[in-house]
Amino acid sequence: MPDPDVIEFSPGKPAGPARKRLLIGGAAAGVIIIAAAVVLVGIKPGQNGSAGGQGNPAPAGLVAQVTSVPAGLAEAVGDGHGQVTGRPAVVTGSPLDANGKPEVLFVGSEYCPYCAAERWALVVALGRFGTFTGLRTIRSGNYQPYPDLATWTFYGSAYASRYLTFVAVETRSNVLVSRTANPQNRGSYTTLQKLTGAEQAVLNRYDKPASVPFVDFGNRSVMVGASFDPLVLRQQTWSQIAAALRDPASPAGQAILGAANYITAAICQLTGDQPARACTPAIRVLLGKLTLLGN
Repeated sequence: MPDPDVIEFSPGKPAGPARKRLLIGGAAAGVIIIAAAVVLVGIKPGQNGSAGGQGNPAPAGLVAQVTSVPAGLAEAVGDGHGQVTGRPAVVTGSPLDANGKPEVLFVGSEYCPYCAAERWALVVALGRFGTFTGLRTIRSGNYQPYPDLATWTFYGSAYASRYLTFVAVETRSNVLVSRTANPQNRGSYTTLQKLTGAEQAVLNRYDKPASVPFVDFGNRSVMVGASFDPLVLRQQTWSQIAAALRDPASPAGQAILGAANYITAAICQLTGDQPARACTPAIRVLLGKLTLLGN
């Protein structure tokens, strides 16, 4: 079994439908949920002495640009016009909730290029249901063919919503602490957070390889792996990617908005199609395209 601290990545092999996630190995005990309207994401005092990766506070204007894409533009993208290669899969299980609201659980790592891609779609989609504070901009690990992708980290951020609870666990930072001579195992990264027993049980049930990114939508549907190829983000800045969200013809815009639309549909299933501004008829159509896990 591979070392859970070591990245499994074969150089020179671009991502395809079957290669869109990274193994993280076992994990236990970890993220604290603060009961209230605001859920603090990823704060675990004293855990391994790590303060996260080498990021910066996200400019308010950038966050606003990404979380306020006009509905008409998003609906013009629809299912992503072929850019979306993965979408949520329907599952069965006891409802997953927290603070009296359905819970969306994200498990990722800051270094992971597939997580880097998925966070863009999550920030867009979750912005339709609530408000982020404390987001930071970071870059993923430097792995070909995905060098230093511009992305976000949920570590230390907060999310407030009337409709759902968002819990994020960033298992590893983007700070490389050791290297290896094996070209397929590039190195290891500092630990940020560990899963609680309940969160580990969810991962064990729906993501048996324990890979990231992983998103659970209230145990109604799950997303295992990235929704789209991270290559669409390569060599772009945060501002350039944000601008692409206003261009329905751009590959990055189609990939991110298409993935965000599927995520929105999965969340609307949890919230009873509320709010109406997010759960539009065009979004609800995408629910019919979800398949059973494993199909």
